[in-house]
Amino acid sequence: MSDQPTSTLPRFQDRELSWLSFNHRVLQEAQNPEVPLLERLKFLAIFSSNLDEYFKVRVATIRRLLKLKKKTLAKLGEDPARQLKHVLAEVGRQQQEFGDTFRNQILPELRAQHIHLINEHDLSDEQRQWAQQYFRDHVQDLLSPIILDDTLHHLFLKDQTVYLTFFLTQPLQKKKGEDDERVLVMELPTKRHGGRFVRLPDQGEERYVMFLDDIIRCCAQGLFPRFGRVQVHAIKISRDAELDIQEEVSGNLLAKIKSSLQKRETGYPARLLFDPAMPREVLRAVQQKTNIDASELVEGSRYHNFRDFFGFPDLGLTQLKYVPQPPLKHPTLPRTGSFLAAIAQQDHLLHFPYQSYDLVLRLLREAAQDPAVSAISITLYRVAEKSEVAKALLKAVKNGKQVTVVVELKARFDEESNIKWAEKLQRAGANVIYGVPELKVHSKLVLITRVEEGRSRQYAMLSTGNFNEVTSEIYADHALLTADERLTHEVGRVFRFFVDRVPQTGFEHLLVAPFELREKLIALIDEEIRQAQAGKDAYIILKLNALQDESMIQRLYDASQAGVRVELLIRGISCAVPQVPGQSENLQQRGLVDRYLEHARVYVFGNGGEEKVYVASADWMVRNLDRRVEVAFPLYDPAVRQEVRDLLDLQRQDNVKSRDFHNHFIGQADAAAPRIQAQTATYAYLKKRSTRR
Repeated sequence: MSDQPTSTLPRFQDRELSWLSFNHRVLQEAQNPEVPLLERLKFLAIFSSNLDEYFKVRVATIRRLLKLKKKTLAKLGEDPARQLKHVLAEVGRQQQEFGDTFRNQILPELRAQHIHLINEHDLSDEQRQWAQQYFRDHVQDLLSPIILDDTLHHLFLKDQTVYLTFFLTQPLQKKKGEDDERVLVMELPTKRHGGRFVRLPDQGEERYVMFLDDIIRCCAQGLFPRFGRVQVHAIKISRDAELDIQEEVSGNLLAKIKSSLQKRETGYPARLLFDPAMPREVLRAVQQKTNIDASELVEGSRYHNFRDFFGFPDLGLTQLKYVPQPPLKHPTLPRTGSFLAAIAQQDHLLHFPYQSYDLVLRLLREAAQDPAVSAISITLYRVAEKSEVAKALLKAVKNGKQVTVVVELKARFDEESNIKWAEKLQRAGANVIYGVPELKVHSKLVLITRVEEGRSRQYAMLSTGNFNEVTSEIYADHALLTADERLTHEVGRVFRFFVDRVPQTGFEHLLVAPFELREKLIALIDEEIRQAQAGKDAYIILKLNALQDESMIQRLYDASQAGVRVELLIRGISCAVPQVPGQSENLQQRGLVDRYLEHARVYVFGNGGEEKVYVASADWMVRNLDRRVEVAFPLYDPAVRQEVRDLLDLQRQDNVKSRDFHNHFIGQADAAAPRIQAQTATYAYLKKRSTRR
């Protein structure tokens, strides 16, 4: 097939607007009355946290592009100034919707459930006395005010930290030469206080909660008794979080990462959020002392850092939370006894968070203790702060195993945890490989070598998710446990690449980026096109976090035009535009946001009736296909393959949480048809299987 696209007018959705569309789906969950009320607060927190990261990374990147020379800008093919304008307009619209959701939906519904999130104006006399005493006992000593006057040359605001500004006017005891007005700034001591919220004493069945900010507002006048009026408002800065690292072969990458992490704290400001009620004099003073440009000012609200709602008090109201889903027993792995022996007999598929991550820890701990195990190799992309995975590896080193750990230092926002554990493992005697120059190691692999009857046998775990027991509780992922030599041999070749840096090609089973993944995916698409042109049934089903690579999207458009049914299940970014006449009539797209973050990637190709199913760590983005070490692995065991297809079909049938390209809920085509909520149905499916032993 020709490499030239058959469509003369390809249409691609703007990446930035597509990401904002995804975050809007998160906001829709906060608005959804079918979601338990306290869980809706968490979706507000997720929306806010996502947007913070977006400004720190994507908006900061666009701002850096604006500084390029005109000739360089011309080569980009897009106008970053125009793009930034559209992005900020959409962010402003969503922020307005966010505020309306919080004020006009969430707060009234909390009150209806006898939960009152009150501010300093709502306090009764008794509550005010309690708040003032709480302030004196728990808050006052945590405050460190900074006066914005001529003696202060520069004000540095820490990234992602809420600050309160104090505007002091109407002095009651004015000293000679003293100004009538004064502006102060102080950090909101959320971490040192132990959280953002303060729970007041209940009154009967009524429960009362305050922001820490409002406890301080309540007592601000007492902090400055020489002034008749004290106005308190909030600001927050987000800084550029991209790590500009020259990943050349020479040089100490670890030292560069550490240096860049320090620079992140002082990175270029991406935005300054401010309370629109803030007096202009205060905003001007902050701008002057921080040197923040007016273009970086973003109107926010009275409160910032809504991600702190992850820590909203547990009020004991279980009816306002998700129904618990205890981790399910695995249907084929033994409850006691050797995992390695069970893997030697057949392949096993793990599904998190529906099944416990203890299964992975049991495997690693068994390998660490087994005298016959000689070596363990693993890739670590995002390591938990108190990682049980890393502790199992330390135990393996102590027990004399050869442990090779490929640690990705460039896993954004997890670099510090990764560095900490990498250094501990290295000191213990593990062979620690700090990634690969110019590539990011995003594949999730474990390879265990065991000596059996005088020869080495290998066992592998290939996963879509990080080896992180904390995120495994909210990220929906698949992992394959196998002793199939076709797969374990090629996993070994991937680890050899990490050691000797010699590019690997000629994989027969795994699809490995950056070497052959793109080319083999194109070949699989082209085969579906040939099937369709021959009049046979042809289809492609892709479940991804993100679809951004325009050349791959164009291939999917070509397949659609040839009569291939293309079905996309995209959780996040998608730059494909479905059902455009002459381009993508046979391409459909939906996205699902629910209780768990859909993180697994699955590729399905009809293949003339002999369906091929791959599970992968890779999205279809330029960075994943060309600049990362990624692995897509086939499911050869028929039972395992069918299990993934069954779960994928539940997502395809979801008519409760799925949205179309325009973020409209798909719903039931027939009102009498059964409601299918994929994640709930997945739990039921796996629970039923867990009883079959």
